[in-house]
Amino acid sequence: MAREEGRRGGRRNERRGEREERDEFVDKLVAINRVAKTVKGGKNFGFAALVVVGDQRGRVGFGKGKAREVPEAIRKASQEAKRNLVRIPLREGRTLHHDAAGRWGAGKVLLRSAAPGTGVIAGGPMRAVFETLGVQDVVAKSLGSSNPYNMVRATIDALKAQDSPRSIAAKRGKKVSDILGDRNRATVDNAPAPEAAGQEA
Repeated sequence: MAREEGRRGGRRNERRGEREERDEFVDKLVAINRVAKTVKGGKNFGFAALVVVGDQRGRVGFGKGKAREVPEAIRKASQEAKRNLVRIPLREGRTLHHDAAGRWGAGKVLLRSAAPGTGVIAGGPMRAVFETLGVQDVVAKSLGSSNPYNMVRATIDALKAQDSPRSIAAKRGKKVSDILGDRNRATVDNAPAPEAAGQEA
């Protein structure tokens, strides 16, 4: 009896773990293709899926899966994506720290950080990557191939080039305030002078 209860409890914990993992990650199907394998008796048809997975808090990954049925192909792709997650530093948890360019094969992308309220200005596969990553404001442009596999890889390649001020400060042996000095100075320089503001009023 005790052994049976232990087994039931183990199964329950497994199910709970799966449910929590499902809640933690958001997955988006980017592309599904019908594929054929030529064999001795003719052709075996199946499906290839491309899935992007993320926790919407700075982690994202992509995966590919092939199977005879669509749901199984998507499941395989999701599992591979969860194994290939990468962490991307985000500025204020909503946008990129700096502009970046990425390339994979014939796919070329350009990513730019954006002001609050801009939204995700990106199309197709790139939008799926940003939404699962948790980016709220970004401007992105695809300059090369429109192949979804190349676009997703190029986008993640550009995101991997992101560096936070903290990591740059650690590499240079400086303080974060020294690295952010130029940004803060630019904000002060662009602000109107007090006298000018009074005259306008």
